Amino acid sequence: MLTGVQIVFLGGDARQIEVIRKCSEMDATVSVVGFDNLKEKLQGVTRDHLTAELLAAADVLVLPVVGCDDNGIIHTQFSNESLKLQDEHMAALRRGCKVYTGMAKPYLRSLCAHHEIKLIELLDRDEVAISNSIPTSEGALVMAIQNTDFTIHGSNCMVLGLGRTGFTMAKSLQGLGAKVKVGVRSEKDVARAEVMGWEPFLTRDLADHVRNIDLIFNTIPTMIVTAQILSRMPQSAVIVDLASAPGGCDFRYAEKRGIKALLAPGLPGIVAPKTAGSIIANTLVQLISDEFKTRGDGQ
Repeated sequence: MLTGVQIVFLGGDARQIEVIRKCSEMDATVSVVGFDNLKEKLQGVTRDHLTAELLAAADVLVLPVVGCDDNGIIHTQFSNESLKLQDEHMAALRRGCKVYTGMAKPYLRSLCAHHEIKLIELLDRDEVAISNSIPTSEGALVMAIQNTDFTIHGSNCMVLGLGRTGFTMAKSLQGLGAKVKVGVRSEKDVARAEVMGWEPFLTRDLADHVRNIDLIFNTIPTMIVTAQILSRMPQSAVIVDLASAPGGCDFRYAEKRGIKALLAPGLPGIVAPKTAGSIIANTLVQLISDEFKTRGDGQ
């Protein structure tokens, strides 16, 4: 239980609703900011405004999956109000308050470091990232099906990156009967891909493997599908870029060549917000519960 724990939520999308609901059910004292347009009632939750006074009372501050942008702007799907996290807000947090988010950009990391506030990025944790890769891959498959005129079964598919999302993506494509190539960075991952029955290659050799490709699913968050790579691809190919914005594809040149390239970050929150929110909620509640149990044992 989270009885007596003061949690403040700032902004977010439909996933955050599940997290808020779970924290309230666990008897935390919950305040939310940036949900004034949400029509459904959040039982036992107080809707508030972003003030230093509100944050000063918080034991835990929860931000959206992508905490804020590099200017401090927080995404608020359920509000017309602009939320901006500033230095004065972080300064108001009490000592020992922790900030939770999915993934943090440099602005948020810098703010937390400056004020010596512990920042926890939930998507860095295997129990979240591995589970989250399932709605990501399902959403990517939906996008691919909607934007092609051929079946995935029998098609030449490529997955770039063999991290948690890349692995699930390749496995899903294999399950649908696709011919799967996997671009990896290390010899260790070459062996891993071979064991799974995929055709591996090193990403440095990407240009040699794209001439007959139908679908590319990129998970690498650096520019990898460059103009040079795109120039060697068939015009009919479709790229689904799952890396965090701005992605790893030269979208300008793809459009110029007539290749359909789709940037698709945050798919879990779009295709399966309830499931994705529950994944985050379960881990967040466990971490907060463990933290306050430890504090209690130390008193």
